[in-house]
Amino acid sequence: MSRPALNRSQSRAFLSEDGMPQPIEYFLASDASAIVEHTKRVLYMEDDDIAHIADGELHIHRVRRSKEDTSPATRSIQTLEIELAEIMKGSFDHFMQKEIYEQPESVVNTMRGRVNFENHQVTLGGLRGFTQIIRRARRIIFIACGTSYHSCLATRAIFEELNEIGTQAELASDFLDKGSPIFRDDVCIFVSQSGETADTILAMRYCLERGALCVGVTNTVGSSISRETHCGVHINAGPEIGVASTKAYTSQYIALVMMALQLSQDTTSKTERRKEIIDGLYRLPGHIKEVLVNDNKLQKLAVDTLGHEKSLLILGRGYQNATCLEGALKIKEISYMHSEGIFAGELKHGPLALIDEHMPILLIMTQDKLYPKVQSALQQVTARKGNPIIICNTGDENLTKTYKTIEVPKTSDCLQGLVNIIPLQLLSYHLAILKGVDVDFPRNLAKSVTVE
Repeated sequence: MSRPALNRSQSRAFLSEDGMPQPIEYFLASDASAIVEHTKRVLYMEDDDIAHIADGELHIHRVRRSKEDTSPATRSIQTLEIELAEIMKGSFDHFMQKEIYEQPESVVNTMRGRVNFENHQVTLGGLRGFTQIIRRARRIIFIACGTSYHSCLATRAIFEELNEIGTQAELASDFLDKGSPIFRDDVCIFVSQSGETADTILAMRYCLERGALCVGVTNTVGSSISRETHCGVHINAGPEIGVASTKAYTSQYIALVMMALQLSQDTTSKTERRKEIIDGLYRLPGHIKEVLVNDNKLQKLAVDTLGHEKSLLILGRGYQNATCLEGALKIKEISYMHSEGIFAGELKHGPLALIDEHMPILLIMTQDKLYPKVQSALQQVTARKGNPIIICNTGDENLTKTYKTIEVPKTSDCLQGLVNIIPLQLLSYHLAILKGVDVDFPRNLAKSVTVE
């Protein structure tokens, strides 16, 4: 029996063992995780592709807008590595709760195969061939939105300290609005969980046109940012379903710290500092577990102290400024409670007017070189009859005997924000539960912001 002739549109991926065409079922989705329970074979469309499905056949047509369009004429079928269990709640009540509790594993996945803890070496394969170019950069510019922007703020200082290259963090929408000058010896790092954030993609194309080296940091293989940048790092956090980002934030933070470590490996004077940070990364999963054990205490704090409040101020400085902003964003996002992250050094320039005995305040006061300056902020708050709840290191008796505290393990100063953000994530979750709102899908928000 002779085999039937195949039309050009019939992919050989859909032939049975005896070479006969098989009936094909197509699923259309904006995200691959939505269809993993039906199929693991996916085809990613490029911008300006038009898919035409008729009589069981798929045709992809291309709208060519310019002669410079270099997109390939074929689209390959890829196999998803996501397991169905990864996008199910399991024994948890909400996806967000599950994703908070997954962080001891997700941070390990981000570092797996990249950090050699014995030799204190970091190797990011996605930057291979580009490391020397980045080291010669005039400046490094982080461009991101929302939580991804906060991960950039949190790691900006360690980039400058280890590499001695001027580093700035920009909100993608503001960056586009002001039309910042970009030069060929700039390195622009675009951070996005989905890799499809509209403002970040537009900023990336703006920088590509001006000849800058563009680096992508995403959680999604095959996303627009991962395809269009020159090189990059995949954070390997695993699928994140809840709209409020939790494990993607900590994985982005670690990916950027690893990038700073790799770029500085040729600098002998920074060897001891790098060893300290890499040892901190090794202990990080255990530190996160220690914080998660105290979840019941945080739930009680939410019920007894913060649940009936209308507003919350979160204060910190240095590396913890980004933690304040991210914690405040989480509380706003899912509990709909007004919350503001304030740089503690700016208290005297306005925010101190808000402080009285009725204003709920969270102060991040973990032990680093800025501890005395945060102590000054604490005195300013208590002098105005403020009653702050303090996030402090375990065993800090100066604070635990006098104030209401949330204790967290001590680690390297540039990694402390990874530990400090966990209680704020849990607090935001419990506040949202108390208010009876949808934790995983807050009103008016989407997981991937694909419009400007």
